Amino acid sequence: MAADTLVQVSHLHKQFADFKAVNDLSFTVYRGDIYGFLGQNGAGKSTTIRMLLGLIQPTAGSMQLFGYHMPAHKTEVLRQIGAIIERPDLYKYLSAYDNLDMMARLSGLRPTRSLLMEQLDKVGLAGRAHSKVKTFSQGMKQRLGIAIAMVHDPQLIILDEPTNGLDPQGIADMRHMIINLRKEHQKTVIVSSHLLNEIEQVATRMIIIDKGRKVIEGSTSELFDPANTLVELQTSDADAAGKISASPWAGRLQPAEGTSPDTLLFRIHAADMPSLAKDLVAMDISISNLSKRHSLESLFLQLTTHPSS
Repeated sequence: MAADTLVQVSHLHKQFADFKAVNDLSFTVYRGDIYGFLGQNGAGKSTTIRMLLGLIQPTAGSMQLFGYHMPAHKTEVLRQIGAIIERPDLYKYLSAYDNLDMMARLSGLRPTRSLLMEQLDKVGLAGRAHSKVKTFSQGMKQRLGIAIAMVHDPQLIILDEPTNGLDPQGIADMRHMIINLRKEHQKTVIVSSHLLNEIEQVATRMIIIDKGRKVIEGSTSELFDPANTLVELQTSDADAAGKISASPWAGRLQPAEGTSPDTLLFRIHAADMPSLAKDLVAMDISISNLSKRHSLESLFLQLTTHPSS
């Protein structure tokens, strides 16, 4: 296990009676990663996370975290992990401060007031430290859950669907918090989510699994080829397609089934987007929007969508 490797999973299997939830799954998480864990519902994401945390036992395979084998060295491993699985368990009639204090003491810590307030400040809740949790929004509860997960200063934070039930502002807050966990607090983060656009904005590396198997893993630069970028043009110019068909960009136009009549698609190198925009203006084509299509969404659907039987 390399020095910068925090998690090494090899040929992991989990069988529930006749159902194979995880099937020969291998992946690596490096120190400093925000590691996106992606898959459709039932793909095996939560089962894998529960095995990493020692909540369920694998049928076969190996897991090493921080150089220790799980579950043989469960105590040593869990000291270095903070996790939120689904929604955090909180006492709604206690304050944020009292919830954090109690959870810290249950973990064997004897936290000072300054430590607890520092943790609440990290997640933006210092000003509501003495408010009862029953008055919190779901986003605030998720942030308090992260403070609880971080109170013992773990190396690795695991978040299973952290944006479930959040409104758009809560989702944005969670996105910034995940980035800050890595950037400001030097944490490694594994985040499972079905919101592909959110993962695309925060992840440094990711895995897509389907029916318990890995279908692809790598960094963003490895997964998305800039020479094969799909670019969407939205225009109010009814003659746009005709103008483009007489230009050098004609060969880059793509079929656009299922899109509105004012939308045209190009497949180009990402570095050519400024040239495309310049030429569209020169052709007197009005541009309402020119942007990349969500590449992660396209990749995800390509790899995990199965034809109906």
